[in-house]
Amino acid sequence: MSVAAGVALAVADAVWAQIKAAGHATDEHLSILDHLFGKNMLRACKILDEGGVRRVTGAPSGRSLFLVMGESKRKEEYICFPEHLCTCYSFFYDIVGRGEQLCVSCKHQLAARLAEAVGKHQEMEVTDEELAHMLANL
Repeated sequence: MSVAAGVALAVADAVWAQIKAAGHATDEHLSILDHLFGKNMLRACKILDEGGVRRVTGAPSGRSLFLVMGESKRKEEYICFPEHLCTCYSFFYDIVGRGEQLCVSCKHQLAARLAEAVGKHQEMEVTDEELAHMLANL
C-alpha cells in the first residue's frame, strides 16, 4: 500500500469513528468521505436513504454480515463485510482485479459502514446454521 493510500485510509477510519461516536454524520463528515470515495459515497447514501441495508446476525454466536441492495432495477442483494469484502461485480472487477480506488470500498461497503455507524439499518436474526448456509453460497 502506498503512503497516500495509507493516509487516506487513516483519515477515513478517523471520520468513521467520529460518525459512530456521534451517532450521526455531519455535512463535514460526508464532504470528507465524498472527497475520499468519490461517486461511490453519494451512491452509498442513496442506498442508505432507501433503506437498502440489513444486518444479519447469527444466533447464538453473534457473528454478522450485511445484505446491501444494489441500485439496478433487479434490486440484487449483496453480501457485504464493510471493511473487507462485497460480493458485487464492482468489488471484484474494480477493486480486486484492477486496484482502482485509493480507499478500497465499493458503494455497498460504504452504505453498510455508514448504516452501522449511524445505526440506520434493519436487523435480522437467523441461526448460525442459516448464516453459514448464506456464506457457503458465495
